[in-house]
Amino acid sequence: MAEPYVRKLSTILLDAVTDKDPLVQEQVCGALCALGDAQPAEALRACEEYLWQHEKLAHPYRTMILRAMETVVSGHISELDKDVARAVIFLASSEMTRAKELVCDWQQAASNVLVAVGKRFIGKVMEEVLSKFQPGALPHYYVVQTLANLAASNVFGMVPFLTSILSTMLPMLGMAKHDTMRVAFCCALQRFSESTLEYLANLDQAPDPTVRKDTFASDIFSAYDVLFNHWMQSREAKLRLAVVEALGPMSHLLPSEKLEEQLPKLLPGVVALYRKHAEAFHVSKSLGQILEAAVGVGSRTLEAQLDLLLAALHAQICVPVESSSPLVVSNQKEVLRCFTVLACCAPDRLLAFLLPKLDASNERTRVGTLQVLRHVINSAAPQMEVKKPFILSSMRLPLLDTNTKVKRAVVQVISAMAHHGYLEQPGGEAMVEYIVQQCALPPESEPRKLAPDSEDLPEDGVRAISISTLYLVSTTVDRMSDVLWPYLLEFLTPTRFTGALTPLCRSLVHLAQKKQEVGADAFLIQYDGNGALPSPYAITTRLLTVSSHPYLGDGRGAASLRLLNVLHRNIHPLLGQRWATTIPLLLEHLDEHTEETLSQKEWEEKLLAFLRDTLTVVSDNTWTCQLSLEMSKQLPCYNGIAQEKNFLYKCIGTTLGAASSKEVVRKQLQELLETARHQEEAEREGLACCFGICAISHLDDVLAQLEDFMRSDVFRKSTGIFNIFKDRNENEVEKLKGTLILCYGHVAARAPRELVLAKVESDILRNIFQYFSTKVGAPDPALKLCLVQSVCMASQAICSSAQANSFHFSRKAELVAQMMEFIKAEPPDSLRTPIRKKAMLACTYMASLEPALEEHVQADLIHSCLHSVLPVLPEPEGEDDHQESLYLDTMRALEGLLTGLLRRNMTPQGLQIMVEHLSPWIKSPRGHERVRALSLSACLLRYFLEHLHVSALVPFHNLGLLIGLFSPRCADLWPATRQEAVSCVYALLYLQLGYEGFSRDYRDDVAERLLTLKEGLVHPDSAILFHTCNSIAQIIAKRLPPEQLISLLLTMFEGLGDPDRNCSRAATVMVNCLLKERGNMLQEKVPEIVSVLRSKLQETREEYILQAAQHSVHLLASQHCAAVVTSLLGSPLPFDSHTCTLWRALAVEPSLTTQVLGLLLEKLSKDVPFKETRAFLLSSSPGRVATLLPLAATCALCEVMSAPASGPAVLELYPQLFAALLLRISCTVGVALPRNLQAKERKGVGSAVAPRSLEPCSSAADALQAMLLRGGNEDVVQRMELEGGWQLLRTSAGHEEGVTRLARFCAGYPRGTWEPVGPRVRLQLLNSNVVNDLMLLESLLDNLAARQKDTCASVRRLVLRGLANVASGSPDKVRAHGPQLLTAVIGGLDDRDDPHSLVALEAMVGLARLLDLVEPQDLHPVLLHVAIRIRPFFDSEKMELRSASIHLFGHLNKACQGRCEDVFLEQVVGGLVPLLLHLRDPQGPVTSACRFALRMCGPNLQCDELAAALQKHLQEGRGLHFGEFLNTTCKLLMHHFPELLGRLVSTGLFYFKSSWEDIRAAAPMLTGFLVLHVEPELRPQVDLEQLTAALQLLLKDPAPLVRMKAAETLGRLVKFA
Repeated sequence: MAEPYVRKLSTILLDAVTDKDPLVQEQVCGALCALGDAQPAEALRACEEYLWQHEKLAHPYRTMILRAMETVVSGHISELDKDVARAVIFLASSEMTRAKELVCDWQQAASNVLVAVGKRFIGKVMEEVLSKFQPGALPHYYVVQTLANLAASNVFGMVPFLTSILSTMLPMLGMAKHDTMRVAFCCALQRFSESTLEYLANLDQAPDPTVRKDTFASDIFSAYDVLFNHWMQSREAKLRLAVVEALGPMSHLLPSEKLEEQLPKLLPGVVALYRKHAEAFHVSKSLGQILEAAVGVGSRTLEAQLDLLLAALHAQICVPVESSSPLVVSNQKEVLRCFTVLACCAPDRLLAFLLPKLDASNERTRVGTLQVLRHVINSAAPQMEVKKPFILSSMRLPLLDTNTKVKRAVVQVISAMAHHGYLEQPGGEAMVEYIVQQCALPPESEPRKLAPDSEDLPEDGVRAISISTLYLVSTTVDRMSDVLWPYLLEFLTPTRFTGALTPLCRSLVHLAQKKQEVGADAFLIQYDGNGALPSPYAITTRLLTVSSHPYLGDGRGAASLRLLNVLHRNIHPLLGQRWATTIPLLLEHLDEHTEETLSQKEWEEKLLAFLRDTLTVVSDNTWTCQLSLEMSKQLPCYNGIAQEKNFLYKCIGTTLGAASSKEVVRKQLQELLETARHQEEAEREGLACCFGICAISHLDDVLAQLEDFMRSDVFRKSTGIFNIFKDRNENEVEKLKGTLILCYGHVAARAPRELVLAKVESDILRNIFQYFSTKVGAPDPALKLCLVQSVCMASQAICSSAQANSFHFSRKAELVAQMMEFIKAEPPDSLRTPIRKKAMLACTYMASLEPALEEHVQADLIHSCLHSVLPVLPEPEGEDDHQESLYLDTMRALEGLLTGLLRRNMTPQGLQIMVEHLSPWIKSPRGHERVRALSLSACLLRYFLEHLHVSALVPFHNLGLLIGLFSPRCADLWPATRQEAVSCVYALLYLQLGYEGFSRDYRDDVAERLLTLKEGLVHPDSAILFHTCNSIAQIIAKRLPPEQLISLLLTMFEGLGDPDRNCSRAATVMVNCLLKERGNMLQEKVPEIVSVLRSKLQETREEYILQAAQHSVHLLASQHCAAVVTSLLGSPLPFDSHTCTLWRALAVEPSLTTQVLGLLLEKLSKDVPFKETRAFLLSSSPGRVATLLPLAATCALCEVMSAPASGPAVLELYPQLFAALLLRISCTVGVALPRNLQAKERKGVGSAVAPRSLEPCSSAADALQAMLLRGGNEDVVQRMELEGGWQLLRTSAGHEEGVTRLARFCAGYPRGTWEPVGPRVRLQLLNSNVVNDLMLLESLLDNLAARQKDTCASVRRLVLRGLANVASGSPDKVRAHGPQLLTAVIGGLDDRDDPHSLVALEAMVGLARLLDLVEPQDLHPVLLHVAIRIRPFFDSEKMELRSASIHLFGHLNKACQGRCEDVFLEQVVGGLVPLLLHLRDPQGPVTSACRFALRMCGPNLQCDELAAALQKHLQEGRGLHFGEFLNTTCKLLMHHFPELLGRLVSTGLFYFKSSWEDIRAAAPMLTGFLVLHVEPELRPQVDLEQLTAALQLLLKDPAPLVRMKAAETLGRLVKFA
């Protein structure tokens, strides 16, 4: 059975090879290979027979079959027997030679089959191939090609045949006239030669070890003669290249004498090809092989060719390498290989040629020559040994070349020299210096973009390779240690080598450690013989200074510190033990940080502490003074590097502080003052820091030196005795004053606190102001800044003193006034200098000192600072980081000043004063001012809270006002303002808790929610924003004391007029939230609130404020209905439009509306409708005047009922309203308005007055009309209008007629018409909670059941929907009426009178809703019936039916809960295939339903592993890889339920004819995966004939995807063979 079936499958697939789609063809070939993997012999025989039987099959399809055969043969060569091999060989040979002309793909595929078979059956293949390789006739091109490939793939099998092949081939060479054939012969000769050489190189493994090179020499030379002397002259480039490729390996097989004889012609001939071919790789490779052969035989004629060879090869090495062309790179490697051969045999001639080329100015020539030189230094080291001095001297000019490529090549040559001992020779130090120079190249000097075709390398390439070279030479070349140590130390201190410090330090560390391993004496630096080495003081100064910015230069800080640590014995003998502890801590600190996270100030402090510690350990005044002199000496080296020079000044101050010689200290301070570059701000600061640090130990000496310097001739305009100052102009003197002022400031800041108080006013401040006051006219900005900074430092020093509380600062008022003057002088809209910041810091420190500032001074100070800082325009984002940093520092200074002033008055009143100063800025129209003001407010509140000390429970009386100010800003247009506003509210709530007696660490859950709400304030969506504001108001409402509520509300009402619409809207939201949460406490305040609301409505026309006011009234009324109604009734008549709006707001909620209408009815009847005037009593003329309360109530009723939402309430009070209003109409016929209202009525309707008549009877009629409209009697109103009934009602004469008509019209509409109820309404009733009324439910169910047999399908469908709605309306009742509901709904499944199955669809949807609610005992009897009935709908053409039926099937499975009976389990199994395949349904709802149904089926299959897989893969919202899922599912099905194979396969066959392409493709996929995972012995379950026929039919499907899957499955059916 196996063989015929495999043949059948193969034939089916082979027939499909002619498919037009390439992907299908590829899949068919893959299936053929799958058959071949299982039954290689049978598959190959089937292919062979097919090709023989289909002689006319087009060659592209024959090619695909042959490729499949090659794959099978290659994978199963060991399993093939001789018969199969012979058949395949014969077929492939025939296919290869059938067409005389070249058909490359086809014939190459046949040739590849022969080569694959030849790996095992070389004899049979050669027998067949040689039969077509006969003497006297040219063979087919691919016969020769096959022989060549066989030689390459089976060396040991082919070489024994080569003698006969060559003897047959040689005569053919002369017969080959076409270049194509000649190329084939060249390729064959190349492969034959390569195979022979490999054979000879591995004779110990060869089958015939007697084979010798001489065996082939004669034949190879004969072939060589033809190739070189005839074919190489061809004009065809391809042939020439093939010839030269062959000549390379052939040269090794030529007889020695013949090779020697041919070299004078051969070498020039090959070299000449360089001019003819752009791609020179093959020429160079062959030339290298020929040179190796020539050297191998000891050729004497080679020397005569050297000039020619060197010139040609040098020209090749100078060709620029294009990275996109791998052949060019390979060519250079082959050329260098040629140079290696020549270097070994003729080193003198090679160097005599190369070294003069280094003097050429041409970049390519020099780079190429350097490449060759590096290569021969490495590859021909023995030959180059005696040439070292000669080579070193020739590098003079290349070292001066500035070209980037030349530099890189030079570095590479120096690297090679280092490894081979060149740098130990005289002149080697120049090479080392060159490397260090390249390491020092600045990385930032080459940001230029290079064009793709540019030959220039970036500078960083040279730098990077130099750094790598220096480190490798230092660490891996042992012989270089004596060359580099201590020579590299000379490069540490010169500034031109700064860029190389990191690699220098790393190399020196390694070298020093190696020297230490040798011995202590070898490690110590000997200064006697080398005066160029830097002193220990110079090394220490240099390394410490550059460490101040540790991440520059690839981390030079860590490298410098490591070198310091290693050199400790050379620096000072006592430092080793201490530095072994301190330096690792510094390095650890650097490891813990990055350039972004490292605090520069903290790092410098650590380095200075390290320096102080070092000086303490040494404790040698001479050493310390020498170090300070070296530091001063190095200062000019850092001109232009301000930060490092500044740090060096600090080091000098630290070192001088440790010196015990006062003369040395004063002398050096004098020199520093004289030599400093006072025009530079950074240098002034650095020098001042130096003086300040020095003052820690030498305060008196420092002050004395400053005094002496001040008394010198520096400040006189005429030239003084100091020549250094003779050319100073006025500006320079001002800069010098600034330096001295700064020096005094730093002295005050650094000097010991116990000493500074005594000198701060008498010496320091006096001299500061003396310098400043000598300036005539406007002070220089820099001088002003120096003064402010020094005053700030002096004030801070006073404050930080232990005696600060008892210190009386007599110059405080003067200094504060001066600082305020500076602040006011700054431009208010821009920030360019830190004067404001420093001045405010100074004021902050001085504010805490005695005497206290006067109130008006304090107020003026706050006002000036706010007006100086808050209006500053923000910088455009990302433009100037310095400006941003300066502004942030200035704001922090302002915060510090305000909190310092608040500290002196820590009371609610003090806080209120601060907020009052900030209030105008909080409401500013400019966003940046608001956010800054809110930020300051939040800061002040936090400070107040953190320092709150409540000694007695006192009220926080201004809480409401403050919250009312801040909370609406939670909706500010600026997100940052919103965040700060929340922070303010948060702090205020905790302040209140503090005043209530809670501890400071108490955390209130309600208040803490504010922090979580901050995220919502960032969101730009206004809905989310205002929802967050509502939540904030809820929190405020929960924590606000009752007595603060009204003040908060009134403050927020003021916020309704905020120019920021967002804040105004937020105020409305918060007001309404507060009213909702706490409105029950406001009964006494209702009139006031309503009055404020009315006045606010009159002030604005914004629609959102109007809506918010309506909601506010509604909220108040829901808690204080009577008070609100009374307040609104007190509004002046006629009601203006705003009052009418508020009345209509009371109609939003039916229950409230009912209450309002009831109260108005009560007000309507509370007073008489009119009063009779005195004139009416005395005469018969009419004189009745309406009373105000009933009139106002009538107008209010009309307004309330004019709102559409009042309908339900009107219906509820329908009788009362109807009677009351009709009675009101009757009572007011002929009744007049009071005189004061008559005038208003005559004026007409103004813009703010409601457009309704105030006349008593008309107003009542209007109210009745509104009531009828809301009660659903529109027809009554219309008929009354058409017949003039309303007009009759209003007149005394026609009133009775009007009432009669009204009664007639109302009586004409029976109850059934007033309350229309049809099937649609009934089914919706079932969907509501009204069905909880059992009597009503019974009635509704009976009514719907009666309609179930209705002739109209739509009615029947709606009946089913209504029955299903019980599941939503009253789930509990479903269980009670389960059988009745199930019977009715299941009956819909059997509806035969609906051609479109819409009734069945409704039944399925309804059943799905009911199944989860009915009792199991009611459900189980119908499960099977329902499952069987819905099964046909799985494959319905209508998406809705497929989706609903599959979804219901899922619910049926869910209802079983894994305990289904066998009969239902049959339905589950039967549904598996449709559900799996419909996962590929084109409609999303169907695939979603299938996911659900399969997940529900899982437990019923009683296989936990399968159920888990279904749950995992089919989760909703998770992407599904269908192939992976189907494979997993089929694997589990066949593992646990192998008996289902036949059933599943036969069910899947049905879907082979599906109308949906994806399902047709999925069906054979399913079959294929089932077959893949089933055991072969289960084959009887499957009707293979039927399945194969069906798959064969699918191979003709119009969809390529279907054909692909069919082919794939056919390949898997081999399992059943």
